[in-house]
Amino acid sequence: MNDITITEIVDDLRAADEITRRFERKYWLSSADFYELYENGLLDDGGNLEDYTLWAGFYQVKREREAALAELSRRRLAELRITSPKSRVLIKPLEPVLRNLPA
Repeated sequence: MNDITITEIVDDLRAADEITRRFERKYWLSSADFYELYENGLLDDGGNLEDYTLWAGFYQVKREREAALAELSRRRLAELRITSPKSRVLIKPLEPVLRNLPA
């Protein structure tokens, strides 16, 4: 089991987003559409195989980190609602950790 901090999640997301956007500009295709073609084996294996592999890998990282960020946010919001007065939610900066992620 792995733990991941919000900083690691955001840093990974930023890097993955930057790289996937480069491929989107290069191939004029959204990462989601590309990944559908990739997953279904519909892409040629010509001279772009290395790009496809990298693009797919970074898109997977992006999706996983987006899911981790959403989960961390849901947990934090639940905690805030429990510990805050009914009329206001007090958000204090802290470094939350998402525990028990699959390796």
